[in-house]
Amino acid sequence: MIKPRKCVLEMKAYHSPLPGPGIDLRLDMNESTTGCSPRVLKKIRSLDAKLLALYPRRESGEKLVADFLGIKTGELLLTNGADEGIDVLSRAYLDSGDELIIIVPAFAMYEIFAQISGAKTVRVPAGPDFSFPLDGVLQAITPRTRLIVITNPHNPTGAVASRKDILHVLEAAPDAAVLLDEAYFDFYGETLMDQIGKIPNLFVARTFSKAYGLAGLRLGVMAGAADQISVLRRIAPPFNVNAFAIECLAEALNDREFVEHYVSQVCSTREWLRAALEEMGFKCWPSHTNFLLANFGELRPAILDGMTKKGIALRNRPDCDGCVRISIGTQQEMERVLAVLKPIVAARPVAQQALR
Repeated sequence: MIKPRKCVLEMKAYHSPLPGPGIDLRLDMNESTTGCSPRVLKKIRSLDAKLLALYPRRESGEKLVADFLGIKTGELLLTNGADEGIDVLSRAYLDSGDELIIIVPAFAMYEIFAQISGAKTVRVPAGPDFSFPLDGVLQAITPRTRLIVITNPHNPTGAVASRKDILHVLEAAPDAAVLLDEAYFDFYGETLMDQIGKIPNLFVARTFSKAYGLAGLRLGVMAGAADQISVLRRIAPPFNVNAFAIECLAEALNDREFVEHYVSQVCSTREWLRAALEEMGFKCWPSHTNFLLANFGELRPAILDGMTKKGIALRNRPDCDGCVRISIGTQQEMERVLAVLKPIVAARPVAQQALR
């Protein structure tokens, strides 16, 4: 009988949390509820049949993105979403018995990609109030450490790690690849992209799924030293990025007004929602992303159920006691969330009081 590899049989399966029928407001996947730039949509609609009949040329898109980021073309690989970039990086540097260090709670796919390679995941708990656990990460580094992932800003908490701490980790683990996942960079503004080509074990991942509203096109970026990116190119399929994504890149990058307006709106609405939730007695953590982590305590099941019944999907975080992650939509959409939330809370005053 044919059998899969042992590590595959033992790995955790990732079940997509995408909501089912009846949900018209998805606030559980950190997507944009506004959508992409009108310029991007216009470009996609202009594509002809001949173009779509040909294999896409990733190289043209890589030149555009590299110039935009201020790095060399050879220091960048475009991927089918940031997920593929993380997968390729894991397969390039992790072998059976090697160790991956992640900070928990964390994006589930880091560990899954490591398991595919037969590697062991070392989980370092976040510090107080989800602060970056520098000492814990440094203590976890061993001769078997081959990959360290730092998500900055962090998902699902919205917390950030300082540049100084990240550089400390890079220096402490010269024989390990250190991935800085900057999926939420546009909402934070701090980056180590300027160190690409200077620090040999640094990799930076970006995505067009958040601020650019292009999650459906699956377009990501993996940046690193040119000799290391050349290794990743050996693994990545030659036509991994689709023609729609390649063709709309110039419009997406050039429409800065659209992106900046969207980011400004999200950040403003996020702080408004945080203040409203805290006034109701719920703890929320400072966020530098397009989402907010809120502790609803014992009310979490009732709130998630009530939201679902009203067509709203929020993200349950069972790895954070009592917590729910809320993607930030428009001001009107967040007002709708509060309108559903208030009667649920009012119906359970005892549980609410326990959160204060």
